[in-house]
Amino acid sequence: MKKLSLKKAFTLIEPGPVIMLTTYDGFKRNIMTLSWSMVMDFTPQFAILTGPWNYSYKALVQTKECVIAVPAVDLSKKTVQIGSCSGKDTDKFKKFKLTPLEAENVKAPLIKECFANIECRITDHIKKHNIFVLNGIAAWIDDKRREKRMFHAVGDGTFTADGRKINHRKIMIKKIPYGV
Repeated sequence: MKKLSLKKAFTLIEPGPVIMLTTYDGFKRNIMTLSWSMVMDFTPQFAILTGPWNYSYKALVQTKECVIAVPAVDLSKKTVQIGSCSGKDTDKFKKFKLTPLEAENVKAPLIKECFANIECRITDHIKKHNIFVLNGIAAWIDDKRREKRMFHAVGDGTFTADGRKINHRKIMIKKIPYGV
């Protein structure tokens, strides 16, 4: 094995897929790209990391709601571009030709072009670490969409895409809850 700089250790275990998060502050819809999110157990609870450096932060704090939009790998370039500009001076839905759809329970929009969307309410904000804990209250999936592979940030400007699923359910010791 070759020694890796400790500063790059995070690139070995970057968390879940790259997601887009939508907000609505009462005046403007926005989208931000996040590569740090995680599922909390087998529940509809999630955690994201963002702070005052992001334009959407203020809307998250004020409204306590958002939508997690899960893009497939065919939207990877657009998703990274969305994360490379600010909603402060850019209408990202218009610039990147994305379609906002009305959510059922929150004012933040779903993104039609994503293969899944999860409406969320914020249940906790851990300011010391800039972590928001989200409770999913409705989930949507486009099961007719052909491309469903997610993509993941490595953390150094490169990304990996999901491949073929391997089913080991028969050898799992205990049954997976919630029909996963």
